[in-house]
Amino acid sequence: MGCDYNPEQWPERVWAQDVVLMREAGITFATVGVFAWALLEPEQGRFEFGWLDRAMDLLAEGGIAVNLATATASPPPWLSRRYPQTLPVDREGRTLWPGGRQAWCPSSPVFRERAMSLVEAMATRYAEHPALAMWHVSNELGCHNGRCYCDVSAAAFQTWLRARYGDLDTLNEVWATSFWSQRYGDWAQILPPRLAPTHPNPTQSLDFARFSSDALLEYYLAERDLLRRITPDVPVTTNFMTLAHFSMLDYWRFAPEQDVISTDHYLVHIDQPTENAVRSELAFSGDLTRSLAGGGPWFLMEHSTSAVNWQPVNRAKAPGELLRTSLGHVARGADAVGYFQWRAGRAGAEKFHSGLVPHAGTDTKVWREVVQLGGILRRSTDLAGTRVHSQVGLLFDWPSRWACDLDSHPSSLVRAMDAPLALHGALWRQAVTVDPVAPTADLSAYRLLVVPTLYLVEDAAAATLHEYVAAGGHVVITYFSGIVDQNDHIRLGGYPGAFRDLLGIRTEEFFPLDSGQVVTVQPAASGPGTEAAWTRSTWTGSLWTELTHLDGATAVARYVDGPLPGQPALTRHAHGRGVAWYLGTALDDAALSTVLGRVCRDAGVQPVASVPAGVEVVRRSGDGRSFLFVLNHTPEPVRVEAHGHDLVTDTPVTGAVRIAAGGCAIIREGLVSTGSGGAGQG
Repeated sequence: MGCDYNPEQWPERVWAQDVVLMREAGITFATVGVFAWALLEPEQGRFEFGWLDRAMDLLAEGGIAVNLATATASPPPWLSRRYPQTLPVDREGRTLWPGGRQAWCPSSPVFRERAMSLVEAMATRYAEHPALAMWHVSNELGCHNGRCYCDVSAAAFQTWLRARYGDLDTLNEVWATSFWSQRYGDWAQILPPRLAPTHPNPTQSLDFARFSSDALLEYYLAERDLLRRITPDVPVTTNFMTLAHFSMLDYWRFAPEQDVISTDHYLVHIDQPTENAVRSELAFSGDLTRSLAGGGPWFLMEHSTSAVNWQPVNRAKAPGELLRTSLGHVARGADAVGYFQWRAGRAGAEKFHSGLVPHAGTDTKVWREVVQLGGILRRSTDLAGTRVHSQVGLLFDWPSRWACDLDSHPSSLVRAMDAPLALHGALWRQAVTVDPVAPTADLSAYRLLVVPTLYLVEDAAAATLHEYVAAGGHVVITYFSGIVDQNDHIRLGGYPGAFRDLLGIRTEEFFPLDSGQVVTVQPAASGPGTEAAWTRSTWTGSLWTELTHLDGATAVARYVDGPLPGQPALTRHAHGRGVAWYLGTALDDAALSTVLGRVCRDAGVQPVASVPAGVEVVRRSGDGRSFLFVLNHTPEPVRVEAHGHDLVTDTPVTGAVRIAAGGCAIIREGLVSTGSGGAGQG
């Protein structure tokens, strides 16, 4: 358990008290120096490390390991004053000036030179420091400067395109520049997709997103390689942002380059229809981070004890929610729990962001829950290294996400993250754990795959999915999937181009729905894929419908009304030894849960446990150990079958565990012990 610690923002006389309180709370690591460049290098080439030396020494004496940040996330004012060409520019041509953070262009060679000078000085000075446990490169790469449209970025974009395409003829073909007289005769004519009179070239926009992600990856690798040269035995990470609303970086490309996969996560209430949606988004983020870690443990670098400061309304966490949300990440594979930040700030833009030590001090709900969490984590060391094992994979791809969210599509209401969150949420409600996986991943371990709005798919990935189903796998594919190839070119012959044969259907035309418009969907009364319970209810669909013809598939549900009454809304197709389902609309939550419940049964997918609605369960296991996490998100107490030892209450469990409203449990299964110390015997 740990936190971001910013000693430079507080009088030095409180540092010793900080360490005492950290030990009381169970803090074992601190991330230090994230935004300290201006203090570490107050002018070019003059370093002042004395204050950081004293802070590092104090933490080492207190037994607290340091995750030392390279401090390059936010350059000091002198740098942009001296080198204004390092400042980023937005697509409208506006320079983003100092005064906030991350005011730097990812492609700037001047910025990189100055940043590497600082990193080298820090690595040399602290290479042998006893507190140094891990390097933290920059911070939340791409959070505020993920796309830079300046002239420096334009030149770097041209270089990237040369490497990707080799010659202009190929680029002109891929970008379809015969449209709107865009054909290029010189590399220097190519610009980032800046503000234009109308819609920019979509493939150009997609490639710029790819380039921008690669530019930040290249920057990360420059820092990482320098650190490895000086401190080869110290692991290196950079904190991802696997929140659903952040989309700037292709983390499938970043993940293999990390020594430790780490991420930040905050509850986002903006545009979330229900509290359940907020909770299931946390679960999605945890599952995605675990997949980026190859199924292994990962590091939660940041989350919050209570409210953040950057949403329109910053909601405080209810009593018990701090514990429940933290353990929600641990349940899904986190072996470290970090917070931003140690003390709630007294000044600056984040002064109303919660901390482990609130403005009101330690006689507070937040502090008491922090201490409680520290005790639980100390009792839970046996969890380290155990894994979550999933039977369901969810295909997830950042380039597809970028392409799906471009303009000039059939409906601007179709957003790339809506269907992934909806399908993952439906499985989350049924206690089925899911691994988000790259389309290029090995799919053979999964009984079921869900493919939500995979708008862009490469030929090889489409072939892999065909092979998976033919070999006996089950798949559910949603609307607006398989539409274009890797260059954002339509796959001709009818939708969903890449998956027509697999699904046994052909869609000739899309009929998107207006905002708020719903259609009635009626399940079939009989036939393959149907069950009697379906005939006792009707479903609703929103967002999307399409005119679909059956070409070997069976219609399992049809539209009753709307633009396409009588047409298929849900189909099922036997392909080889497997089954492929197609969902042509956005079903309501209850209907989607019903459909996925049926698909799971067909595929032999079992829930983790049988629990009441609103109760989340996840299991971590390995090397003869098994831990059942139970998180009660309801306002009522619940009982869940279990046998073992509850690490939250440090009590034995025989037959069932009672969990209070808003409470949680970690059951070390198959073991009943008594006395303090939890599950260390038996």
